[in-house]
Amino acid sequence: MRTFFHGCPVFTGDQTLEGIGVLVEQGRVLDLLPRPPAGAVEEVALEPDSLLAPGFVDTQVNGGGGVLFNETPTAEAALAIAAAHRRFGTTSLLPTFITDAAGKWRLAVDAAAEAAQVPGGGVVGIHLEGPFLNMERRGVHEAAYVRAPTDKDIDFLLGLPARFPKGRVLLTLAPEVVGDGTLTQLAEAGLILAGGHSAATYARTESALDHGLTGFTHLFNAMPPLMNREPGIAGAALSSPRGWCGIIADGVHVHGAMLRLALAAKGPDRLFLVTDAMSPTGTDVDSFELYGHTIYRRDGRLVTADGVLAGADIDMAAAVRGAVRLMGVSPETALAMAARVPATFLGLDDLGRIKPGARADFVELSQALTVRRVWSAGTER
Repeated sequence: MRTFFHGCPVFTGDQTLEGIGVLVEQGRVLDLLPRPPAGAVEEVALEPDSLLAPGFVDTQVNGGGGVLFNETPTAEAALAIAAAHRRFGTTSLLPTFITDAAGKWRLAVDAAAEAAQVPGGGVVGIHLEGPFLNMERRGVHEAAYVRAPTDKDIDFLLGLPARFPKGRVLLTLAPEVVGDGTLTQLAEAGLILAGGHSAATYARTESALDHGLTGFTHLFNAMPPLMNREPGIAGAALSSPRGWCGIIADGVHVHGAMLRLALAAKGPDRLFLVTDAMSPTGTDVDSFELYGHTIYRRDGRLVTADGVLAGADIDMAAAVRGAVRLMGVSPETALAMAARVPATFLGLDDLGRIKPGARADFVELSQALTVRRVWSAGTER
């Protein structure tokens, strides 16, 4: 049965169309038309003051719905996290596993690979954030597990893209910890490499970009500040036309002025929104456990007892609203930064867009950019 979504403007990921509906068949967009075609078609009438937009794509999700991937590295946990974020418009995400014991690292990969096989589950790969990080820039990552890669690690990583034939493996690393030859190996094997939790110099980061680095994780956070004589990894991220940057637009992790600076430097097609969400997303809990320590939820922040930020207390719809408020961008630009741009960064061109052939992942938004309804592969969830 074909389905025709109509009744409100449609943001395709590139432009807003008036008087157009979206025809869906077997979970894919078949066409964009002014009226439903002849024949058997189920019609979905949307609120006239809504906006239909592509489902959001989040490359950095540690948890949600009371579940933290590091604490429970199972397929069920990954799917529960995806379900929790779907309520806020995210239809595709990378469950993110931060630096931890090697055994749990491998369990997390197995779990994400299994979850990625579930149709409509929302898991499209895995993000391994660490453990090859700069010790001094590790943030909340447990020091005992931070390390340089071994030959065994590299062999394991090289085999991961085959585990996710329709998804992606994103690896956050500090460029000063991993050599150029290894970066080239990993990139040529199909991993997506992002710089983060790093104190790399500008020159070292530029070299990493020459050898396969393509992204930067939560820009400005867990990096040295910009300096006039040593721009560092953040300066390289901003000035290079080659790299994409993920950024947290919650007003806590990055000042609004720095968000606007990043936008001016990168442009809206190379800067995308991430949540870096932890388990409280979608719940009313005020604390959770990480590495056996309590993380507190206080005034929009997730912090350790001594005030270190531990992820973010935000969902993607809130990040979109934050981008509009703090960056001064249009709703359409913010929506593209939450959908089309991260999908492009991942090389998943059938996500983050409403176009023929794309997955029928939609979010219906109010004028205030709150979520009204969500569809994954054409099915309301």
